[in-house]
Amino acid sequence: MAKENLLEIRDLHTSFFTDHGVVRAVNGVDLDVPEGRIVGLVGESGCGKSMTARSVMGLIKSPGRIESGSIKLDGRELVGLSDRELRSVCGDDVSMIFQEPMTSLNPVLKVGRQVEEVLLVHHKASTKEEAKRLTVDMFERVGIPEAEKRMSAYPHELSGGLRQRVMIAMAMVCKPRLLIADEPTTALDVTIEAQILRLMKQLCKEHHMGILIITHNLGVVAEICDDVYVMYAGRIVENAPVFELFDHKRHPYTEGLMNAIPKIGGNPEFLSTIPGVVPNLLHVGDGCTFAGRCAHASDRCRAEMPALYEVAEHHTCRCFLAEREGQ
Repeated sequence: MAKENLLEIRDLHTSFFTDHGVVRAVNGVDLDVPEGRIVGLVGESGCGKSMTARSVMGLIKSPGRIESGSIKLDGRELVGLSDRELRSVCGDDVSMIFQEPMTSLNPVLKVGRQVEEVLLVHHKASTKEEAKRLTVDMFERVGIPEAEKRMSAYPHELSGGLRQRVMIAMAMVCKPRLLIADEPTTALDVTIEAQILRLMKQLCKEHHMGILIITHNLGVVAEICDDVYVMYAGRIVENAPVFELFDHKRHPYTEGLMNAIPKIGGNPEFLSTIPGVVPNLLHVGDGCTFAGRCAHASDRCRAEMPALYEVAEHHTCRCFLAEREGQ
């Protein structure tokens, strides 16, 4: 039985209007996050992953704006809401964990107070005493040792792993329906990374929430995700359930990302790479944006943008190589 979608993004266009031209950071994106599932959004830096998340949260500021498209959270349209209406949604229904806790936490406020303020602002606690009790409880639930003592710590007094747990506690304390995690394990060692990923899976199961995790790390995707969207230069280029994607990848960009994963027993002096860099979104033509880096590119690829072809059940790919399979 199919899960109901908590988040539905349809034909989303988010652009930045600069003196040098228009940067189409999110260009016609469709994406679903069902209830009780963890969805990965994968791609290199500069591909539009974080801009997609910020569009959902209403964090696109001038010179950027959402030009068109739909973002529905539990059936409610978010595009066009006022700042006041968005504030009532963010925190209550959807929360976000940002990349680096040290830049997201206030360095001059104790971490306990920062989480307590979230409860008070969103009216989830009526008194400071209740906010403190709920914060200590959430600190314990996310695995922060000596939770009451840690309430009095400043961010710089905590390790990277503990700071990330504080961020997860802050995001989860209002019990949102949807959690967006932007590179939640960046700069953490592999042991702490594994603990954070286990915690997120546990919270997803316990609260029947949806999670959108943004990452460039396919190891994280394999560990935690149910479904995966691969993003390149502002567009979704492939989408499939996680095992289907790893077993039957179709897009050359997805293949390049997977080949770049270090292999156990492989040559330690050789690491496969994707030639070139993500294109400047100020200067993209009419063709496939990956054509300049693709070994399979033809004249048609350089002149025409491929559609998303359905190559298998719940598996789509934006590539002319997949066109015949999609027909």
